[in-house]
Amino acid sequence: QVQLVESGGGLVQAGGSLRLSCTTSGGTFNRYDMAWFRQAPGKDREFVAVISRNGRNTNYVDSVKGRFSISRDNDKKTVFLQMDSLKLEDTAVYYCAARHVILTAATSVRPADYAYWGQGTQVTVSS
Repeated sequence: QVQLVESGGGLVQAGGSLRLSCTTSGGTFNRYDMAWFRQAPGKDREFVAVISRNGRNTNYVDSVKGRFSISRDNDKKTVFLQMDSLKLEDTAVYYCAARHVILTAATSVRPADYAYWGQGTQVTVSS
């Protein structure tokens, strides 16, 4: 059983930056692809970014490409989401998720493929 705890959310002005962290415990971290999703009020949960278990492959939703960057530290069992040039539409609860994969599996953008989730951290971008 993997436990995930997000941190780093908060209130920021448009154009500003935040760095989210997700610290894990209870599993072998380097066997999991790690992803960030977000959910705004009244909307479905949306894929944001994913990083493969070895850190070599990343993928982003088009709306955050060039502004967000996902990374991981396998020694610290932590995944990060650096968010720059934040926009009002980035306001949401951000969730960290883990997916146990075999080495050659492709990364996934589907929430249903992720068995483990954190409690979420609120990101609010103001004008």
